[in-house]
Amino acid sequence: MLRRLRSLVQYFIQRLEHYSLQQRLFFSYIIIILIPSVVFSLIIFRQLNESFTKEVVRKSESSIEIEKTNIRNNMETMERAVQLVLSDREVMYYLDRSSEPDTSELIEFSNSTVNNILRLQFNNPDIEHIRIFSDNPFISEIWPVFLKESRVQIEPWHEELNRLDGAGLWQISERDKEPIHNLILDEKEFRQKISLLRELEYPKGKHVGLIQIDMLLTSFFPSTYKIHDSEQSQMLIMNDTGRLYYADDHPLLTVTDLADAKLNEKLYHTDEKTLTHFKLSLSGKPYLVVYTYIDSIQAYVVHMTSMQAVLAELNNTRNTILLVNVILIAILSVSTFFLNSLILKKLRQLTLSMKKIRLGDFNIQLPVGGGSEVGELTHHFRKMINKINELIADAVNKQSATKEAELKTLKNQIDSHFLYNTLENIKMMAEVEDQRPISDALTSLGSMMRYNLRWSSEYVRLREEMNHIRHYIALMNLRFDQRIYFHTELQEQDLDLEVLKMSLQPIIENAVKHGLRSSASGNDDLNISLRTFAVNRTQVIVIEDDGAGMSSEKTKLLNNKIRSLETDDPVTSLMETSSSPHGMRSGNGIGLRNVHQRLQLFYGHAYGLWVESEEGKYTRVMMKIPYFNLNGGVS
Repeated sequence: MLRRLRSLVQYFIQRLEHYSLQQRLFFSYIIIILIPSVVFSLIIFRQLNESFTKEVVRKSESSIEIEKTNIRNNMETMERAVQLVLSDREVMYYLDRSSEPDTSELIEFSNSTVNNILRLQFNNPDIEHIRIFSDNPFISEIWPVFLKESRVQIEPWHEELNRLDGAGLWQISERDKEPIHNLILDEKEFRQKISLLRELEYPKGKHVGLIQIDMLLTSFFPSTYKIHDSEQSQMLIMNDTGRLYYADDHPLLTVTDLADAKLNEKLYHTDEKTLTHFKLSLSGKPYLVVYTYIDSIQAYVVHMTSMQAVLAELNNTRNTILLVNVILIAILSVSTFFLNSLILKKLRQLTLSMKKIRLGDFNIQLPVGGGSEVGELTHHFRKMINKINELIADAVNKQSATKEAELKTLKNQIDSHFLYNTLENIKMMAEVEDQRPISDALTSLGSMMRYNLRWSSEYVRLREEMNHIRHYIALMNLRFDQRIYFHTELQEQDLDLEVLKMSLQPIIENAVKHGLRSSASGNDDLNISLRTFAVNRTQVIVIEDDGAGMSSEKTKLLNNKIRSLETDDPVTSLMETSSSPHGMRSGNGIGLRNVHQRLQLFYGHAYGLWVESEEGKYTRVMMKIPYFNLNGGVS
C-alpha cells in the first residue's frame, strides 16, 4: 500500500512538470487548500468530541498548574521560614543549653529571638504557626514558639519524623489544635492544616528538637477552596488514604457523588510533571477527571469538569465549522487568480532584468521589491550585481596600481644604478689618492644605500640588519672621531632570526644622536650593546647604551608617545620620517614610535617597543617580535 501511494505521488509530480507555472500554482492551491479543507471537515465531524475534550483537558491542566505553582510557592515559603529560624545561632544555642538560663537571659531571649520568629510569622500571613519543640530539660517553654517535645510525642508523625534523619515531613491534619491543652474548645481547632516538620540537630548528628511550620489548607490550596464563577468544574485534594479535601459549599459535586466516584481506586501515582485524565460517569452525567500526584506532600491534585455543557456546544461548533469552510474555500478560490497574476508579473520583470545582465548590462534597476520570496530573491540579486561591480572596480584599480608600481620600480632601478656607479667612481678616485678613510666611508655608504633601495621583502635576517648597523656606525665614527663602540652578544643561530627590515638601525641612530649629547667636553665615548633572548615563542632584542639616559618622568612620557594613537597612518609616518634627514632630530620619539607602529602593523598589537632608562647611566630599548629562525623554524 505504501509503495503504491509513493508511486502515485511520483507520477503526479512528473505530470505537474509538463504544465505551465500558472497551472502548477492552480493545482498547488487545490492540493494545499481544497483537499486539506475537505479532509479536515470529514475528520473533524468524527473527532469534535475529542477536540472539545482536549480543550477541557487543557483548561483543567492549566488550573492544576496554577494550583501546583501555588503549592510550590507555599512550600518554599514554609521551607524558607524553617531555614531562617535555623540560621539564627541564638535559637540553636538555646536548644543546646547545658544549664538553666536565668531570668534576665530568658527575658532578653524572648524580647529578641522569640520576637524575631514571631515577626517572621507575621510577615508571612499565610503561615499560621511556627513552633519549636525540644526535649532539653534546661530550657523553658516560651509560648507560642518554644515548647516541650513531650507535648507532641504522642502524635503519629513523631516516630516517622525521627526515622527521616533530618529530612522534612509534610503532614495534613484534620484539626489545628493547640499543643497546650485547653479546656475550652475553640472553633479554630477544627480547621484543616498542613504542617512542615523537621528534626533539629546541633551539632550534626545530635538531636536537640524539632520545628513545625503550619499553614491552613485554605491558604496552602487556594484554588481548591476558592469558589469559582463557573459551576462546571471543581478542584479537590486527595491524600494516599483516600481522604478528600475540597470546598464544602461548591455546587458541582455532592458528598454522595464523590463517594460514588471512588477516586482512590482510579488514581495512580504519577510523575509530578505528568498530568493524566480519564472520563467518569456519575448519576448519568459525564465528567472529565484530570489529576497529578505531588510526591512531596503525598497527595493528588484533582480537577473534575462536567462535560454536559460541552456536548451541547458541540453541535453548534460543528455547524459553524461547515459554514466557515464553505466561505473560506470560496474566498481562496477567487483570490487564487489575482495571486497568480501578481506573482507571475513580478517573476517576468525579474526574468527580463536577468536577461539584460546576461547580455553585459550591469547598470540596470530591478523594479521588483517587497518582502515576498520574489522580493527577497531580487534583493540578493541586487547585492550580487553590486558585488560584481565592486570586484570589477577592484580588478581595474589593482591592475592600475600594479602598472604604477612597475614604473616606480623601473625608475628606482635606473636611479639606484646611477648612484651606485657615481659612488664607485668617487671611491676609485679616493683609493688612487690613497684616501683610505674616505674610501671606507664610501664603501659603507654604498652598502647602506643598496640595503635601503633593495627592498624585495619586508623581512630580513638579523645578520643583514647587523651589517647595515655596522656600516652606519662606521660612518658615525668618521663624524665623531671614533667615539662610538658597538658590541653584540649573539650566538651564531641568532644571526638567522627574522626581523623587519630597517627596524634596528633607527634605534641605533637614536642612541648615537641622543647618547653623545651628554658630554660637555665632547670627548666621552659611547658604548652600544645588542643582545637577544627568547621567551615563550617571542624574541626580545635589547639595545642598550651608556649615554645620558633619562629621568623616570621623561622615560614614561617617551613610552606614552611611542604608544600614542593620536598619529597619522603608521606607514605614512614611517615613510615621511625615513625620507627626511631630520626625521629623528626633534627628540620627540617619532622615530621610535614609527618603528613601534611598524612592528604592530606587521606582527600585531602584542608586539612592539618599550624603553627603560636611568638618568646619567643608561638607556635600554627592548623590541618584542615573534620568534622565527629562518634555519630552525618557529620556536
